[in-house]
Amino acid sequence: MRLKGGDPFIFGRGGEEVDALTAVGIPCQVVPGITAAIGCASIASIPLTHREWSHACVFLPGQFCDNASGRDWNIFANTKQTLVFYMSVSSIEKICRSLLEHGMAANMPAALVQQATLPQQRVSISTVGDWSKPSNIKIEPGILIIGDTVRLSPYFTSMTEAVL
Repeated sequence: MRLKGGDPFIFGRGGEEVDALTAVGIPCQVVPGITAAIGCASIASIPLTHREWSHACVFLPGQFCDNASGRDWNIFANTKQTLVFYMSVSSIEKICRSLLEHGMAANMPAALVQQATLPQQRVSISTVGDWSKPSNIKIEPGILIIGDTVRLSPYFTSMTEAVL
């Protein structure tokens, strides 16, 4: 038995593990959990889709910026959707700069959810413009949620009250 938190098929390499087991004739069964994006968004009361604000949700790895040549950032920067970056804390500035360079509004809301569902849980709300600059965000696992639906979170009371 192998236990993997969340959904093993969302950046969890579950597909690769199933392929490897199947290739050598070992039967396996996957029991899915709730993926981190859904859990983090729910705990922060941020809908990932909304009839008026976001018609789609895209899950991306935080390392999406690495070797970014050939990536079409325009499809992420200029549409009515919510972007969710996994493993994004160490790349947050690069992610936000890339989105700004491709037309995303600097005042687009962004939420960083860290240690979700734990006593030390933190939800930090800011903007893509603010997070494109160097900051002192504590480097620990986190999910970055970018899009207009972040405005619907009760944590989005005002930018002056945001935790950074």
